[in-house]
Amino acid sequence: MWFKNLRIYRLDTAFALSAQQLAALLAKHQFAPGGSQEPLSLGWVPPRDGGELVHEVNGQYLICLRAEKKLLPSAVVNQAAREKAREIEEQQGYKPGRKQMKEIKEQIIIDLMPRSHAVQRDTMVWIDTRNHWFVIDTALVAKSDEVLGLFAKSVDPFPVLPLYTEQSPAGAMTAWLVDEEQLANFTVDQDTELRSTGDSGAAVRYVKQSADIDEVRKHVEAGKQCTRLAMTWADRISFVLTDALDVKRVAPLDILTEKQDVTAVNDDEIFDADMTLMTSELAKMISDLVEALGNLRKTELHCHCKKSI
Repeated sequence: MWFKNLRIYRLDTAFALSAQQLAALLAKHQFAPGGSQEPLSLGWVPPRDGGELVHEVNGQYLICLRAEKKLLPSAVVNQAAREKAREIEEQQGYKPGRKQMKEIKEQIIIDLMPRSHAVQRDTMVWIDTRNHWFVIDTALVAKSDEVLGLFAKSVDPFPVLPLYTEQSPAGAMTAWLVDEEQLANFTVDQDTELRSTGDSGAAVRYVKQSADIDEVRKHVEAGKQCTRLAMTWADRISFVLTDALDVKRVAPLDILTEKQDVTAVNDDEIFDADMTLMTSELAKMISDLVEALGNLRKTELHCHCKKSI
């Protein structure tokens, strides 16, 4: 149930759709398997088998994007194209040119696509209507772009806004490494990456070991900034923060897993209890993280307020 990665966006405070209203909008783009020539099909599916398109608990919504991709390895296409090119060379007496080879490959793809294997993957999305967060469970930009693209087609006006903070994550993480006392409610853990801000791309990584403060200071003086930092929030959730403000490798610690509702008697109650625990804890963690980064950037907050009026 717990999200493993968080790509965090802000939800417009003007967003007021009920779970039923949102589900009706998503239903217009509900998932259906792609046709024989469609390499990628996207659509919304219930986050729980047999459930609604929007699963709601106490103002927290879960939705799910399904992507179906046809697998057609380039090696297979290239081999088929070479064989076809040899046949054409025998017929016309000379090798196909670049333009003809392109046309051959395009036709090969058309011919092979209906027989290619299709794989499906689901991406979960959490919409926090109380604290105004829109969170995608992925570490990949491409997957979050798929979610945002289809959500924009489904919901108009588009209520999702980028998250900008007053301090850059790289600058803040670098400062925290040098002086952890700046942090409230967070501790620095053992995985760290510092990378040069210049063109060299030089990087230093500490894996399963704490970064030596004196060494860190030397790297900072040499022009490096922290780009990945393992952290723990309130002794409750561990994660890795990146310079893109992505939160990866999210894991609830024992203090939370012990709090799971033991009174739940069926799968529905267990799912709702786990969802309530996850969303309430992650909402607090995100709020503390944004505060540690200097809060929302004032220019963005001002624009957001004007849009909501």
